[in-house]
Amino acid sequence: MDKPNLDQLQQTYKQAVDQWVAAIRAEEALATADHSETAMERWDRADFAVQDAGKKAKEARDVYKEGLRHLHYGI
Repeated sequence: MDKPNLDQLQQTYKQAVDQWVAAIRAEEALATADHSETAMERWDRADFAVQDAGKKAKEARDVYKEGLRHLHYGI
């Protein structure tokens, strides 16, 4: 694994984490004084988006770590 490829993997990971953080903030913004069922449903949908974004960030992290392992340990 060469450095440009690792740089791309790292960038992909960072972008995925940024998207995860944005999803968390969007979910947080829905925790308002509006205690209606509609508001609760929007909040729940936002949580699904957080979970999806978190999964993508973790997958990108694993790919990046695998590249680092290949570089440092040859595996």
